[in-house]
Amino acid sequence: MKGAPVAKALTERLVPQVEELVSQGVRPTLAIVRVGEREDDLSYERGATKRADKVGLGLRKFVLPADCSQERLAGVIREVNEDASIHGCLLFRPLPKTLDEAAICALLDPAKDVDCITQGSLYGVFAGQPVGFPPCTAEAVVELLDYYQVPLEGAKVTVVGRSLVIGKPVSMMLQARNATVTMCHTRTRDLAAACRNADVVVAAAGHIGTVGAACASPQQVVVDVGINWDEKAGKLVGDVDFDSVEPVVRAITPVPGGVGSVTTAVLAKHVVEAAQRTVR
Repeated sequence: MKGAPVAKALTERLVPQVEELVSQGVRPTLAIVRVGEREDDLSYERGATKRADKVGLGLRKFVLPADCSQERLAGVIREVNEDASIHGCLLFRPLPKTLDEAAICALLDPAKDVDCITQGSLYGVFAGQPVGFPPCTAEAVVELLDYYQVPLEGAKVTVVGRSLVIGKPVSMMLQARNATVTMCHTRTRDLAAACRNADVVVAAAGHIGTVGAACASPQQVVVDVGINWDEKAGKLVGDVDFDSVEPVVRAITPVPGGVGSVTTAVLAKHVVEAAQRTVR
């Protein structure tokens, strides 16, 4: 299950929505706030910029040095909050250790929080309320399953991982689709059995090889959210041992080229939805 067709389909749905907003005098606009020059931030920024161009979003970039002060970064967040022409904000994390990340995240207006970094957005995910937005990667998992017509109603889903970035929010989103979700992690007893018995496995533990052949079963769908650098292989790999699991299961996402490639399209979707909320 490759992500590129999913991202393309989502982008094609967004273009006419952006055109409609522009006709009403509203240009959906994303603010990117980056502190420092981390290579992973720069890579994602390039992807987000390309997606914004394809969809027709406006883009504002706020780039600060790695040694910037708490007050300066806080000032940028306040500027984003107060600028009515900006509808969504992507703040790259983790921030340098010299900064209070929790305090910075708390400053952002949840209405512009398009990647779920505020408590308001988390409340929206867990309460099923339209406050803020879910994490882009978590929603990308659901978008991918929908695109490939994987039934979620009544399905048994095992989520491996319990972070607030992926594991917990994606579990809530899948439950909202009436899936029966089992949450596991790297210390779960007999993790293999919990995965084997599932219709869908979402691997988001952040460790290479967490899900292996013993976890797999025929007719199963496996979504690998992990992105890890394998020193021995010299390449990016997921949390799933792809070579041993792929021959067993019905469908599996690759890494790279799976969930990650859908994430920037979901980010664009959130910016468009944030702009739509301002004109309703």
